[in-house]
Amino acid sequence: MRQGAVTCPRENDDAATEEDDPVDVIPRILKLDAGGLPVEWVDWREAVSLYFTDKIAWEAGSEKICLRGGRSRETGIRSELAIDSIIAVRDRSHRFARNLVPALTRRELYHRDGGLCLYCGTRLGFSQMQIEHVVPRSKGGVHEWTNVVSTCEACNRYKDDRTPEQAGMSLLALPYEPNLAEWLILANRRILADQQAFLERLAPRRQRFTA
Repeated sequence: MRQGAVTCPRENDDAATEEDDPVDVIPRILKLDAGGLPVEWVDWREAVSLYFTDKIAWEAGSEKICLRGGRSRETGIRSELAIDSIIAVRDRSHRFARNLVPALTRRELYHRDGGLCLYCGTRLGFSQMQIEHVVPRSKGGVHEWTNVVSTCEACNRYKDDRTPEQAGMSLLALPYEPNLAEWLILANRRILADQQAFLERLAPRRQRFTA
């Protein structure tokens, strides 16, 4: 078990209690299968359950997250549990596949493109983002990762049923098909440094942005 930094709430901070702790206050934990390949993000409640049911095979993070519970009636001492930022479980039912492609959904596309319109670069709120087919469906374009980008309403309307070349528009970045490691990076806005480094080793190197 590698030892690392311990992130622990202050003594008067009830962030780790059942009622007062929004799930997004505490960083999510990266769950691996027993072979050391990533499966999904889990919140601290699920991680605690995995610890208490003895399903942790080993730990791979360099950070510890300290959770505080209630106080003992006998001693007055508050219980604590340090959970690792990356945990492997004794379960291969959801084994990672390097060629596994995440489902193409509006939310995942928003994550992939960083909340930007890939034509003008405007930063978009999730509700403002529109899905645009680079090669229009009417011209044989398919609904897949390599042919869809996030756009603002104005660019989507201007491009209309044309290719970027026909519309005189350029993409700021090339659409790509993410693997699971890339998707896990994109899906967690509060990813810890050791978690990102772990996942980046499994993600292909890409040169996305065009000159």
